[in-house]
Amino acid sequence: VKFNNCAGNKGVRYETNSLDFKVRADGTLFAAHHVQMPSKQLILVVTAWDPQTLGRWEAMVRFLVAEKSQHNGHKPKGRKSVPGDLVQQQSDTLLPWRQHQSANGLRRQKRDWVIPPINVPENSRGPFPQQLVRIRSDKDKEIHIRYSITGVGADQPPMEVFSIDPVSGRMYVTRPMDREERASYHLRAHAVDMNGNKVENPIDLYIYVIDMNDNRPEFINQVYNGSVDEGSKPGTYVMTVTANDADDGTTANGMVRYRIVTQTPQSPSQNMFTINSETGDIVTVAAGLDREKVQQYIVIVQATDMEGNLNYGLSNTATAIITVTDVNDNPPEFTTSTVKQPRKRMRTSVVVTQNLTRKVGEMGLPTATCTHALIHSHFGFSKGPREKIQHFAAAVDYEMNRAFMLTVMVSNQAPLASGIQMSFQSTAGVTISVTDVNEAPYFPTNHKLIRLEEGVPTGTVLTTFSAVDPDRFMQQAVRYSKLSDPANWLNINATNGQITTAAVLDRESDYIKNNVYEATFLAADNGIPPASGTGTLQIYLIDINDNAPELLPKEAQICEKPNLNVINITAADADIDPNVGPFVFELPSVPSAVRKNWTITRLNGDYAQLSLRIMYLEAGVYDVPIIVTDSGNPPLYNTSVIKVKVCPCDENGDCTTIGAVAAAGLGTGAIIAILICIIILLTMVLLFVVWMKRREKERHTKQLLIDPEDDVRDNILKYDEEGGGEEDQDYDLSQLQQPETMDHVLNKTPGVRRVDERPIGAEPQYPIRPVIPHPGDIGDFINEGLRAADNDPTAPPYDSLLVFDYEGSGSTAGSVNSLNSSSSGDQDYDYLNDWGPRFKKLADMYGGGEED
Repeated sequence: VKFNNCAGNKGVRYETNSLDFKVRADGTLFAAHHVQMPSKQLILVVTAWDPQTLGRWEAMVRFLVAEKSQHNGHKPKGRKSVPGDLVQQQSDTLLPWRQHQSANGLRRQKRDWVIPPINVPENSRGPFPQQLVRIRSDKDKEIHIRYSITGVGADQPPMEVFSIDPVSGRMYVTRPMDREERASYHLRAHAVDMNGNKVENPIDLYIYVIDMNDNRPEFINQVYNGSVDEGSKPGTYVMTVTANDADDGTTANGMVRYRIVTQTPQSPSQNMFTINSETGDIVTVAAGLDREKVQQYIVIVQATDMEGNLNYGLSNTATAIITVTDVNDNPPEFTTSTVKQPRKRMRTSVVVTQNLTRKVGEMGLPTATCTHALIHSHFGFSKGPREKIQHFAAAVDYEMNRAFMLTVMVSNQAPLASGIQMSFQSTAGVTISVTDVNEAPYFPTNHKLIRLEEGVPTGTVLTTFSAVDPDRFMQQAVRYSKLSDPANWLNINATNGQITTAAVLDRESDYIKNNVYEATFLAADNGIPPASGTGTLQIYLIDINDNAPELLPKEAQICEKPNLNVINITAADADIDPNVGPFVFELPSVPSAVRKNWTITRLNGDYAQLSLRIMYLEAGVYDVPIIVTDSGNPPLYNTSVIKVKVCPCDENGDCTTIGAVAAAGLGTGAIIAILICIIILLTMVLLFVVWMKRREKERHTKQLLIDPEDDVRDNILKYDEEGGGEEDQDYDLSQLQQPETMDHVLNKTPGVRRVDERPIGAEPQYPIRPVIPHPGDIGDFINEGLRAADNDPTAPPYDSLLVFDYEGSGSTAGSVNSLNSSSSGDQDYDYLNDWGPRFKKLADMYGGGEED
């Protein structure tokens, strides 16, 4: 091997990573002893190091071993005896795993090779995939081996940047590399057999991306602003410009150099500034900077990589704006020496006086800006563009000071330039009188904090929250009122500010924040105009044990057999420490089935486990009462009920579908009972329908037993008659009574009479119907009349044929004796059958023909 360190190679030493080979001082590599070569290729790493500078350099040496002869002593052949195709095949092949065979034929594993890094240039144009190296194990002649790589760029993001042929072991890069995106990759090569068993230990592969000059320098800012005083000496620092190059800074690709391209204007010289090529510092290089002539310079700066080589490097530019600042050569002065100004009290930042000073110079520049100073602690000045405006720096009080005498001093912000022979400042007197105004009352303690326990009764006096009126020379009264009381818990006395409770204070209320209840009160005076101030009262409520704990959760699920799962229970308490946990969970003694079926196991102060005590519990929903007791003083307890759904479970402890239905509250017996009830109900409905059908049939049969000729229902129509009108109801009931005298009969003229009248002549003597008095009840009257009529044989029945009075003879209508109801005529009455069921009886009587 050849090595040159540019210093004559004095004292350079060589070594290898193998104990079988050594390197002489002249670079000759030789075998330290008789070596049995296990493969056709051998890779060594030769290191050259300088003991004086401690520098180290490495090189990889690859040996190709010729085939061994079977008859001539196993002497290795020279490189010339190796076939050319073998040399070409082995040129890019790595054997990371090597083995040696001992004298007795056993193979012993040696340590793995340290594979030198693989360098890949960025921005390669391909074609892709591009082979990098081939990795091979010397066991591939005995068994089939599969190769793979892992790591960032292979099976980790970015994915599939590198790939490997699992059979041949050739590793490829699949796309162009970008060093600015990632400079190196660490992969691991693996060798396994066809069954996935590891054949060799994983080998580390380091891949470095070689940088290319593909990035221009970039300035941090495109425009830089700097300043320099006029009259500055050469070498005065102005500013620094900085450009960064994304390429490798250890190579020329990332080494940036600066230079000034142009300067505008080029007065008084075209080279007023220079720049440090490595740091980017801009300094003055010539004298003569004058702000009155040139107020600003524009400098174009160029940054070039490749150490500033304009032929090969990439460049970029930025603009540097350099402002020439003015120096102070004119002091300020007051326009008047005494100023009087009345002011109202208790106001800050109030304009007191203007146009006190004037300054000779450029307005807006530090050399033309005055700095005012007051020899008083209550007043100060604000900054103005030319003349200062005096303001109050602190509040003043009429009751303390009614007037102020001030001395104002003014000077430039910038010191006078050297060589100016005049005073650098000026003074004036200012008298300020204070006018009294009505001030708002204020609460001396604001915010006021008090502490008390929650639950104090209504009407309890908490504190007195009073305000102070600062107007001592005004006789004013202060009145108090509530401004903000979110829960309406407090009352305030309007005259003395005494705070009392209007309701019970509850720390667990939503109006409490961090155990503090906050209310705001208003104190107003009766001045002109009225003024008011606000004060905030904060009440810190100390917790008491007034809330019993609540069991959580309210519902749960458990398997019907124990040891599969349990229910974790806890409690929630609205109180805080020490009135909360640790909690005590226990089962009540009544009903007894609760402790018989369930048990509680304590986990810690806040949690416990509810589980089955018995070996089996029928699926269903059970209400399990649990008594939860907190740790307050005195402790509070609450009996909460948790609904536990017990269901059959599978091997994973989850409820089955059938078990979920059964556990919904209906057991097997209940489901069977419901089904039986449904069947009974359907049977009853069916029997009722059959009974109704049978009854309808019997009623229809009874109707057929009546002679159709005697059934006259079709000929009789009954209507709902409710009686006549008012005119028809005006009748004399005396006409229904038995006549008391017969005069109206005896006095009647002879002639035809009605058969329903009593005869006048001699007739058989029958008992005369007794004359009854006029009854008071029409019902009794009718009944008595009925009995009298039934016992009187001379009285005709009411439904008999009545003969009315004869109307005379000689009627022009003729006789009607010829009319009869005989059916012997030729009249056809068959049409009566077409008149409907109401004329069926008449049609049967007259349309029967010979059958009648």
